[in-house]
Amino acid sequence: MQESKTAAISKLYKEDADIFAWWGTSVECVSAVARVAREGGIDTVMASKILQRLRLLREGWHEIQPVEELREIANRLLRVHPLRAADALQLAAAFLAAEKSPATLDFVCLDDRLAEAARKEGFAVTGGE
Repeated sequence: MQESKTAAISKLYKEDADIFAWWGTSVECVSAVARVAREGGIDTVMASKILQRLRLLREGWHEIQPVEELREIANRLLRVHPLRAADALQLAAAFLAAEKSPATLDFVCLDDRLAEAARKEGFAVTGGE
């Protein structure tokens, strides 16, 4: 199964495979794969292949751990942007990965609400256009 932005995101990854992800990213990804499988969008063989790719990606990414500073930043983001909790944690992790200087790091995002918050925080946002 190919989502509509798969090719564009794959191209971005080939251009720059240096990924920063918050600690819960893999859990969010497994949740999405399991939901699509339950809904019949993919079979168990495809779900297993996707999860194997996720494991390989995770081995190479820089993982932002759930430290107190991340929680404080996420709490601030929730007060100023209409975000879900997990999205606030994603954006807070990016803020820490950018060493609190958002203009120094591109933010890859396919969620409009999260992308808008990231832009307002000073990130250059790409969604695989």
